[in-house]
Amino acid sequence: MYQTATNFLKKFMPTSAIFKYGFNLSPMYRRTTARVIKISNDLKEVKIKVPLSYKNKNYVGAIFGGSMFAATDPIYMIQLMQILGKDYVVWDKSATINYKRPAKEHIFCDFKFTDEEIEVIKKRVQNEHEITIEKITYLKNTENTIFAEVIKILYIAEKQFYKEKLKKRASS
Repeated sequence: MYQTATNFLKKFMPTSAIFKYGFNLSPMYRRTTARVIKISNDLKEVKIKVPLSYKNKNYVGAIFGGSMFAATDPIYMIQLMQILGKDYVVWDKSATINYKRPAKEHIFCDFKFTDEEIEVIKKRVQNEHEITIEKITYLKNTENTIFAEVIKILYIAEKQFYKEKLKKRASS
């Protein structure tokens, strides 16, 4: 459903706007209480805000850890899917969050891919057909105090290789 809507909307607006409004209007993402607040035109930089509110305060008045974790969950995967395009498969393989201190204020998180990272990913996938990469990001306040570290492992493969792999697995 989301991919169909994205493909249709690309006729009328830039992908970065679709990404931003799509996340912010999506019921699954809205429940995290986070909002995408900035996206570069090439989608290589995304910034989110997790505001402290009655919707995500835990027993001790800090942002619920589950809200922090869920807010960061889908960004890298969908960001990379959009950057790499339809010839690649991207999945979240695993994620870890390390809480550093209670967040009793609004926090932010940046998700970035450099041109060099994208080139390395493409070359590695071309040579190896499927790879995993690790991305680390931080939930911070405006003074760069770190409240949590998020480590994501992403699986990336050539779409055709991935389809063949699934066929072999299904026939086994």
